[in-house]
Amino acid sequence: MTNELNGAEAMVRMLEAQGVRHIFGLCGDTTLPFYDAMLKLDHKINHVLTRDERSATYMADGYSRVTGRVGVAEGPSGGGATYILPGLIEATESSYAVLGITTDISVGSYGKYPLTEVDQEALMRPLTKWNTVIKQAAHIPRMVRAAFRAMTTGRAGSAHLGLPYDIQYDPVDPADIWADPKHQSYPAYPQAPEPGAAEAAVDAILSAKNPLIVCGGGVVIAGAMAELDRLARRLDIPVATSISGQGSLAETHPNCLGVVGSNGGTDQTWEMMEAADLVVFMGARAGSTTTARWEAPKPGTRVVHFDNDPMVIGANYQTEVGVVGDLRLALEQVNAVLDARDQDDGQFGGAAAIADIKRRKFEVFNRFAGSSETPIRPERVIAALMKVLPSDATILSDPGTSCPYFSAYYQLPLPGRYFITNRAHGALGYAMSAALGAWFGRPSSKVVAMMGDGSFGFTVGELETVCRSRAPITYIVFSNSNFGWIKASQFADKGARYYNVDFNRVDHAAIATAYGVKSWRVENPDDLERVLKEAIAHDGPTLIDVITQALEESNAPVRRWMG
Repeated sequence: MTNELNGAEAMVRMLEAQGVRHIFGLCGDTTLPFYDAMLKLDHKINHVLTRDERSATYMADGYSRVTGRVGVAEGPSGGGATYILPGLIEATESSYAVLGITTDISVGSYGKYPLTEVDQEALMRPLTKWNTVIKQAAHIPRMVRAAFRAMTTGRAGSAHLGLPYDIQYDPVDPADIWADPKHQSYPAYPQAPEPGAAEAAVDAILSAKNPLIVCGGGVVIAGAMAELDRLARRLDIPVATSISGQGSLAETHPNCLGVVGSNGGTDQTWEMMEAADLVVFMGARAGSTTTARWEAPKPGTRVVHFDNDPMVIGANYQTEVGVVGDLRLALEQVNAVLDARDQDDGQFGGAAAIADIKRRKFEVFNRFAGSSETPIRPERVIAALMKVLPSDATILSDPGTSCPYFSAYYQLPLPGRYFITNRAHGALGYAMSAALGAWFGRPSSKVVAMMGDGSFGFTVGELETVCRSRAPITYIVFSNSNFGWIKASQFADKGARYYNVDFNRVDHAAIATAYGVKSWRVENPDDLERVLKEAIAHDGPTLIDVITQALEESNAPVRRWMG
């Protein structure tokens, strides 16, 4: 070998070869050689020091969602490896490509009870799409290539690489430092459906009287929005989404019904789900939330299912036609079949039916959105955001108080990934960190992150990271002094028997100010729009602590709590 690299340097060079430009992570004893390599080598990677390994993976997740590139997080052995888990399982189950790198104890000390020993490979196996602890330095390049290949092909997901301390010092042949540029983004090497599948799907759809398309996150991940738009307009077919599927069409699109299901859906949008005689699931797994725990489609409803993962076809519903393949390529084929048949007659009347549903839905919303009640109604916050935010704003939410209101009523004006929430595992504390990753990935967009005050407490330390990064993110805290989702569930399901869900009111604006964030506390709804404008215009991080109505007292668009 000539001009040898050591293992740590080889890892840096391999990440660079794979097109990585940002790494989010936290230092530790086992990371010393890796950090030294990042310091000494000339490369284009920006390492962002975080305050918590969970936050590093959430940042990598947010980055991946807005860029379509692999997000990378790293942390040390022991506690670092266990803290990095939540972000990896969220990415895998939400179908986004996130790489977790955890340095490890030396291979030479395995089984000798060293500090921070844990079987990282066993720990990560159920959480990731692909996972290994590298045992020899010479294996580093091929294992990095395998991880990126796994993350970016087929259904995207997370991968984990364990990098033991001692092999970071061992030699690696520089000739093995290379990467396939196709694996820098995803979906890589997309596959088209089998011949005849698109024709069968078209035949089924055209034979229905009241079909409904229900989109999950797969449409945006595949970049299939333009083909979906064309299909929806030419047939005038209604298109609903899950929360993860928001952005499949602009929500101002005449054929976009909006979110359906038990969270973020409303009684008005659910009417169309119940009335459908054929449901077309598109990049959606037909899981519990979108179907209101499989309340609809009802037995006997015909189902067509498009997905790039054959395992989801027929998992929850008997499927008449399954179309397995990349969503963009599949919808291109569907439109080509309709082109050949000269089918553009708008036969389903979706836009007119949707206009009536939206009119009735927003009659309810507007009654509350104009309210001057205190504590401030969450609808009032959503209405103010719709007035103030630019059309290309990137908005994030934790899965608590803000999420159902936003998903039900905010009308995203552009297709694409402009709303991000962690719907797979719903960990609190996600939005504060993921917002920074989204900003690094899309710095030209105004980034706004919403959370409850319960969520704020999970990852508040990352406000220092945000300030150090000089990221002009606006945070909105919905403050109601409890873990709202659980308290509302106790109200609805347990006869308002509340147990251990309330905590003391905290001055979040004062806390954020201490970190260096320009902050406001808003109790009067008449101040809300003015303060939002000030915050969004400020060239730096901002936070608005909004004293809001508790979920159990509200008209939250969560079906099991309503009526």
